[in-house]
Amino acid sequence: MSASPILAILQQRVLFADGGMGTILQSKGLRAGEIPESWNLLRPEEIRDVHAGYFRAGSDFVLANTFGANEVKLAGTGLAPDEVVRAAVENARTAADAVAAEDDRRRFVALDVGPSGHLLKPNGDLAFDDAVACFAKQVRAGVASGADLVVVETMSDVYELKAAVLAAKENSDLPVFATVAFGTDGKLLTGADVETVVAILEGLRVDVLGMNCGLGPHEMLPLVKRMAACSRTPIMVKPNAGLPRVVDGKTTFDVGPEEFASVVADMVRAGARVVGGCCGTTPRHVAAEYAACAVLPPAAPSVPGRCVIASYTHTVELKLDDTVIIGERINPTGKSRLKQALREHDLSYLLREGVDQREAGAHILDVNVGLPGIDEAEMMDDAVQALQAVIDLPLQLDSSSPAVLERALRHYNGKALINSVNGKEETMRAVFPLAAKYGGVVIALALDEAGIPPTAEGRLAIARRILDRAKEYGLGPDDIVVDCLCMAVSAMPDAGRVTLDALRLVRRELGVRTCLGVSNVSFGLPARPLLNAAFYTLALGAGLSAAIINPCKAEMMSAYRCYRALLGLDAQSADFIRCASSLETVTVAAGQSSRPAGKEESAAGRPDTPLANVQAAVRHGLKEEAGTAALAALKGGVPPLQVINEGIVPALDEVGRGFEAHTVFLPQLLMAAEAASSAFEQVKVAIAESGTPRALRGSIILATVKGDIHDIGKNIVRALLENYGFQVIDLGRDVPPETVLDAVRRNGCRLVGLSALMTTTVASMEETIALLHREEPGCKIIVGGAVLTADYAKEIHADFYSKEAMETVRIAERFFDA
Repeated sequence: MSASPILAILQQRVLFADGGMGTILQSKGLRAGEIPESWNLLRPEEIRDVHAGYFRAGSDFVLANTFGANEVKLAGTGLAPDEVVRAAVENARTAADAVAAEDDRRRFVALDVGPSGHLLKPNGDLAFDDAVACFAKQVRAGVASGADLVVVETMSDVYELKAAVLAAKENSDLPVFATVAFGTDGKLLTGADVETVVAILEGLRVDVLGMNCGLGPHEMLPLVKRMAACSRTPIMVKPNAGLPRVVDGKTTFDVGPEEFASVVADMVRAGARVVGGCCGTTPRHVAAEYAACAVLPPAAPSVPGRCVIASYTHTVELKLDDTVIIGERINPTGKSRLKQALREHDLSYLLREGVDQREAGAHILDVNVGLPGIDEAEMMDDAVQALQAVIDLPLQLDSSSPAVLERALRHYNGKALINSVNGKEETMRAVFPLAAKYGGVVIALALDEAGIPPTAEGRLAIARRILDRAKEYGLGPDDIVVDCLCMAVSAMPDAGRVTLDALRLVRRELGVRTCLGVSNVSFGLPARPLLNAAFYTLALGAGLSAAIINPCKAEMMSAYRCYRALLGLDAQSADFIRCASSLETVTVAAGQSSRPAGKEESAAGRPDTPLANVQAAVRHGLKEEAGTAALAALKGGVPPLQVINEGIVPALDEVGRGFEAHTVFLPQLLMAAEAASSAFEQVKVAIAESGTPRALRGSIILATVKGDIHDIGKNIVRALLENYGFQVIDLGRDVPPETVLDAVRRNGCRLVGLSALMTTTVASMEETIALLHREEPGCKIIVGGAVLTADYAKEIHADFYSKEAMETVRIAERFFDA
């Protein structure tokens, strides 16, 4: 933790934050669509009054009214972000000093950093570096204004979360607290679960992590328990006061102060160390919370050591008693076709290699693009972002260049595996700071300036020295994976035995995880698949945590699945049974496996037909390949409407069902939609050439309501509706009710979709619904957004409620097909 008075207090007792701001300002007269941050300048006494109320209720710190005070959100409003931040921090400080003078207890002011309202590229329109720059300006303004800490909150995407945290840490030395907004499924909008959020934030070394908004205390409690089970960092919770309802035309929440405090006390017992409230909570909630929790001792984290890496959706743990597979195919060594793809910047080839390895069973993908004559840093950056757009596996970033690693680590969405350091001082000095800054688990090669030791004891000594050096950068045994190195037995007859001995020694003496590039052992010998599989099995028995192998090789996957089944690591042998039909006996003749290696295996069982190729490309989100497959189908004589109805739509339906079942997440859904668009473009050309117009399924107007500039959800819905054949008239964000009505009349639309993210803008949604029902009674309205529930939608007289994007598609299908 950073040295800070507020963190010193946190070491001693539970720390108390404030409650809601927007809902209180509504009760004080904030109009529908009015920007809450504007009150810092226009009505500062009201803001100070809210802060003072929380301080008197027991809050140790309050969040200055800067949630949306960044240049992206305030663009076009006439408000200068720096001026808004200065006034906000000054208002909070004035309240803090006034209340501290009453009871001689120090109070603190936090700069509140909320989301930008945009999805980051490749799924949205805001570049990662631009997001960092946006948040950095806000942080610098907060520091200049005298904030005591930075609180990044209400994030629904770990990529934007990372951008905000980096901005805070690179532009201040203040403590950084970071919280996210989980949905009722326990995941963020872009798919991250609790364990992934913890892995990423602990890798970035925030001082406090946790969750806020989105859920009431009862719904949040199980997630707090999950977080406490994997977090060594203090946990912060700020639940809503239950679910919103409309009573006498006003938004209210259904959990009162005493009930709220009782559940939050259970969160403290479960491990929360910082508590407060979010939407719907008031000083009365915080006062009850303070009374219930101030007497409770702070829970000490008791989480066992875990070595985890993460993508943007899930973690992969490297264990001492089990093993994972790192797919080796995206590495140009000995691969002429991949070298050609890298020289031609053919990312679609890399994507196909990644998809094949994922389907074959890889848990992690190695990415190495080092090749003479290309810009490795740019190629690595492009490859990582392209792979992460369509594949949710964690990546191993593999380069000997620290500059290449830093650029890739900065833009990586998750917590990466870093390959590598070794016992040479220059590599440790260059790479360990990157792992400490960006988060990551480091592969440590057991070699140094003298080369690779010929004995297991020599490799152990280097591994021990690397671990000792890592401590100086704050990296522990859970942040290091030792590669004991595998040499070719054709050149060194005892190479295999030495490597196996080293694996056992490192595991026993140092207690760290291990990895190997297994196929090196057979270099220069015939029947390599057989040797590799046999050595892999021996290495697993010696305690190998991760193997860098080709998962598309039947022999290797057979060894992996048989080993885990035989040692009871595969519960009820479920994985073995699922894949049993492919685990046939492999014979070797003239050095060749009886089963073709490579893509043929990963594609086994897939029909190779034009429409099947379209489906596969759309399903996997392969945009370029989808267009190519659709064009091939059309040139092969498949009618355009058949390409749509039997190629594109079935694939979208499959992805959509996965999204609804929470097995597919937003990035994959959006990439599938982009791939479908690529295929549709080819179909449109064919239809135009045939002279037969494509029939649209219906027209829908979409709008984010007046006062709300968050259009992420609306844009997702638009992309899906368009790919399902609907005409979408997108009015944008911050749309007045009269504009929506005018669009309905001009376009003759019978269906309108309205979105709102903020509780302060739901009144605008209700106003729009009332106007449309009064003036155009035949028009039906779908509503959606993070602050809405089905009951709330009924109370504001919406015709349909959509909890997620695919549900809007289903509603539109039923509406127009009726």
